[in-house]
Amino acid sequence: MMNFEGLDPGLGEYAPAMHGSLEPGLDSSMDPRLDPSLLQGVELDPDGLVVPESMHIVEGMYSELHSVAAEVGIPVTATYFDLQEELLWMGNHRGHASSFFGPTMGRYSSFQVHMTDDIRQIQSMDTGVMFLTKNNLKCLTRGGWIMFDYPTEEGADMHSFLLTDNNTLLMGGLQNYVTELDLTTVQETQKFTVEVPGVAIMRQSNRFFFCGHTSGKVSLRDPRTVKMEYEFDAFSGSLSDFDVHGNLLAACGFSSRGLNGLSCDRFLMVFDLRMMRAITPLQVHVDPLFLRFIPTYTSRLAIISQTGQCQFCEPTGLASLADLFHVNTVGQLLMSFDVSSSKQALSFGDSGGCVHLWSSAPEVSYNSYSRETELALPCLVDSLPQMDWSHELMPLSLIPMPLNSSEPLLSDWATNLISPSPRRAPPVDPEILRTMKTVGFIGYAPNPRTRPRNQVPYKIKEIEVDYDNYNQVPESPIGRDEEPHLYMVPKKYRKVTIKYSKLGLEDFDFKHYNRTLFAGLEPHIPNAYCNCMIQVLYFLEPIRCLVQNHLCQKEFCLACELGFLFHMLDLSRGDPCQASNFLRAFRTIPEASALGLILADSDEQTGKARLGRLIQSWNRFILAQLHQETLEQEGPQAYRGASSSGLGSSAESVIGRLFGCEVENSSLCRCGKETVRSSMTLLFTMHYPEQSSLDKTIEEYDFADVLKKSICLEQSTQAWCDNCEKYQPTVQTRNIRCLPDVLVINCEVNSSKEAEFWRAQTEYVFNSALKKEAAEPPKPKEPLPTEWCLEEELCSVEGLTFDTQAEDMRHVWIPLSLKMCISKTQGLEVSSISVGEELTESEEADGASIYDLVVTVSHIQDPRTGGNLVAHIKVGETYHQRKEGVTHQQWYLFNDFLIEPIDKAESVQFDVNWKVPAVLYYVRRNYNAKYDLKIKNPIEPSVLLTEASLARKQRKSHATFIPLMMSEMPQASDLVGLDAEFVTLNQEEAELRSDGTKSTIKPSQMSVARITCVRGQGANEGVPFIDDYISTQEQVVDYLTQYSGIKPGDLDAKISSKHLTTLKSTYLKLRFLIDTGVRFVGHGLQKDFRVINLMVPKDQVIDTVYLFHMPRKRMISLRFLAWYFLDLKIQSETHDSTEDARTALQLYRKYLELSHNGRQDEFRKVLKALYEKGRKLDWKVPDLDCSDGQGSPKRTAVFPSVMGL
Repeated sequence: MMNFEGLDPGLGEYAPAMHGSLEPGLDSSMDPRLDPSLLQGVELDPDGLVVPESMHIVEGMYSELHSVAAEVGIPVTATYFDLQEELLWMGNHRGHASSFFGPTMGRYSSFQVHMTDDIRQIQSMDTGVMFLTKNNLKCLTRGGWIMFDYPTEEGADMHSFLLTDNNTLLMGGLQNYVTELDLTTVQETQKFTVEVPGVAIMRQSNRFFFCGHTSGKVSLRDPRTVKMEYEFDAFSGSLSDFDVHGNLLAACGFSSRGLNGLSCDRFLMVFDLRMMRAITPLQVHVDPLFLRFIPTYTSRLAIISQTGQCQFCEPTGLASLADLFHVNTVGQLLMSFDVSSSKQALSFGDSGGCVHLWSSAPEVSYNSYSRETELALPCLVDSLPQMDWSHELMPLSLIPMPLNSSEPLLSDWATNLISPSPRRAPPVDPEILRTMKTVGFIGYAPNPRTRPRNQVPYKIKEIEVDYDNYNQVPESPIGRDEEPHLYMVPKKYRKVTIKYSKLGLEDFDFKHYNRTLFAGLEPHIPNAYCNCMIQVLYFLEPIRCLVQNHLCQKEFCLACELGFLFHMLDLSRGDPCQASNFLRAFRTIPEASALGLILADSDEQTGKARLGRLIQSWNRFILAQLHQETLEQEGPQAYRGASSSGLGSSAESVIGRLFGCEVENSSLCRCGKETVRSSMTLLFTMHYPEQSSLDKTIEEYDFADVLKKSICLEQSTQAWCDNCEKYQPTVQTRNIRCLPDVLVINCEVNSSKEAEFWRAQTEYVFNSALKKEAAEPPKPKEPLPTEWCLEEELCSVEGLTFDTQAEDMRHVWIPLSLKMCISKTQGLEVSSISVGEELTESEEADGASIYDLVVTVSHIQDPRTGGNLVAHIKVGETYHQRKEGVTHQQWYLFNDFLIEPIDKAESVQFDVNWKVPAVLYYVRRNYNAKYDLKIKNPIEPSVLLTEASLARKQRKSHATFIPLMMSEMPQASDLVGLDAEFVTLNQEEAELRSDGTKSTIKPSQMSVARITCVRGQGANEGVPFIDDYISTQEQVVDYLTQYSGIKPGDLDAKISSKHLTTLKSTYLKLRFLIDTGVRFVGHGLQKDFRVINLMVPKDQVIDTVYLFHMPRKRMISLRFLAWYFLDLKIQSETHDSTEDARTALQLYRKYLELSHNGRQDEFRKVLKALYEKGRKLDWKVPDLDCSDGQGSPKRTAVFPSVMGL
């Protein structure tokens, strides 16, 4: 129940027709309900009528607690209990307001609200109290200071108002409209016309707001639109009062008695708000003037008569005479009534100027939780203390001395020092004034980033030269406001974020972050934390060839998706790629979810994920998953029953040969029973020596020794012994029988304990290097290779830097090369060697191998961004040969789409304060020679042949395309019209800048829903041969039906009537077309290929959006181009990909026709005319149904219809 106090007291100002039974000859300045003769012979004490303190109040029963006379003889037209403090307010007939504090009703404040008009309603707020008079709404503080004074329209007669929320108010009166007022600006915002004039009382509930009209009707209105929803005809004469509680509305009023005018009706009208109809009227024993619900234990109604009688009754029961009370008004009439929010107190205002407080409890509280009221402090006159000036310790400075006007006082400051002068605003940055653009009287300028956002500090801090917090790379909305952390993360290691504009990614400068020809990966996709590990797998040549040769029938196969992604990385010439399809398949693997590898968006954005531990788990998972998937494959061409070859039929996969290591696990019980089991492991985890709790110093260890103990692990644990038939302490030992070609190590630096151990070892190595350097002269450091020098930065021979080798060893513990051997006597032997060292003949005979470090993956702990993962990769000669035509090896930093060459020393430097090691890859020297590194494209022409639909309801009669025959297989340079439609999986995240423009933080995630390819030549030109709807298992947020034509249910295999396929099936068709060398024709193909996750060479794309485009002009829609050049009206209701693909083909034919024989000047004139026409029509296609001289669209397409074929 929402309690709405503020009963309308102003029925006295109604038109005379409302109260025909009242004497019309009364003084107009007085309320019509007031009989002046009643005041004769009545003497009122101006100091108030005090209730004796010994008065006993029965708990739960209302009785008079206190009475006070505000102004004798001036009727009290409004009483109101403050909702915030323990105050009772009253307003009288002459516009004066007073407040009384607490149950003792001590006067708190008193002030004049209006000079002549009576106060009709009072409402409290947090900051003040509002008073309504006839044509004025005034808000004052509780002490009487004016906050605002809002005069209503001339001629208005306001009677009530209602607070709809904290800042909005509705006012109504005898006029035919309700005014909405914004309390923040104190301005009228709207004016709603009401059908029945005379809004005297206003109430509100959860569903409606209610208007009580002087005609006796109660209207129920929509709180937002003020539109009338229902109307109750309560009384035939006039309405006196009504209240709402729960599903009940009770009203009292006057009935029309023909020529006798109005008479008070002793029946209360009760209405049920659920069924919107009246229920049985309630007969009462008093003449009701006011009524109010007092819902304490039950839904009691309090009915008050003008003569002071008060009756309590249930709205659905019978009224009893036992519930009748009388307010001692000393012959006066009651003019106002209110109930406190706690329901413990009632207040009555009478025509003699008295306010009566009734209570149901001795310790009455007006509100359940009232704030403390500020009381005026008593005026205290300071008196000088008595001093005994003869006392020895009395300081003479306490004795006041007479002022001598001739001597200046120390406190007499100069005028210029004591005159108030406001702090001057700092001068505007000249760069802002230089770049400012003025629109009207408002200027806009880009932020030069010389100051913190939304702050004007008193003193700008000097920004450190070597760590620029506001001009950092990347330009990202993440981490702009934080202060630089104690550990300074270099720019290239920080989390990179794409800065989106209104053009999306088209104007984002990826070359700023990557000057190489290798492809980066975009980070905005969910679970893209694994981008660095995808790059690691790509730059392992056997893995790259394995997955690109792999193809199977599983819909979600990570090996297949990695093969598709690696194909894109091969084709890219420095442009970033997306791993969206791979990560989509990754999210469907149950094991990935069970291992906690699927991150929620909130964890990625807030940095809650423990990325170091996460990427090590991902590393273990991906190797096992690829091993399983390539082991299950029947052959590299095992898609749709193609002939299988014997390359993958062996029981051992390439992953097993690369990473697999056969280990022997032995368990020795103390009874002497030894159990030996053999298994295969794909990686090893570092185990660090246990430190003594007493000795806090960490001993020095060589990395090779710790690695050996981690591989040949020995530990004691409780295990089951079959001989003892119980759990016994056992010693478990692990030994390896062979060495892998690729040694994968998870560093397990997941706590401060391991980080301290790592830090201590790096300090030992660094100190050792310093001592060694002191004994030897410095050697020149190798210059960086000139092949990868950045543009405009020439490497010169003079740039040889004689840097000390000791400095290169700072934060280094792991070696760049290891020598490993399994001897029959010693077992596994591991040692560190220098980079250029080779094996001796005897070591080769013993089976020793040299392992070179090729990968380090690090967790960058940046508190401003939540951290990120980067990889250092030693890129081999074959990759440089394919991309750059040079043969050399080089270390690179891969940080999503930021790729930068680095020195080999940097790859092994780990300052664990911010750069924590996670994964290491060592490879056997010259291991590639053992593997077949040829890539045989496994995608055959059969993927374009007829295939079954996933949809159960799809019929051949519903076919929208005709598959290609073997004789129609496309050849290189053939034209194929392409269009795709998409649905939204996640909405974009954006923020509004201070100038009102929108900044995209994270774009919406789209998924392809329909792909259509049409023939571009031949007898069936324009006929689709692919029209696939893509089934999706992910939740679709928006089908974008208006733009895509996709409806809910089209992608559901159970109810769809479309040709439904998997994304992988359609992807293979497009990959085959790309590999064949066809040329795709479409409109806006760049976005289509991006969402489909395809990399298409630029010479195979013909995009009509660029064919008909002038530099520095807007892009033109396909709909407008089709109308202008082809006289076709397309996309009238929704988009259709078949129609769009055909239209793009026709536009390309038109382009060839216009630019034939090199007529570029004529074609430029055509484009100018196109842009002029577009500007005139505001780029909107005119309505062409009638002949208006603009041309008529062709209703029949140029190409034959599919159904006709």
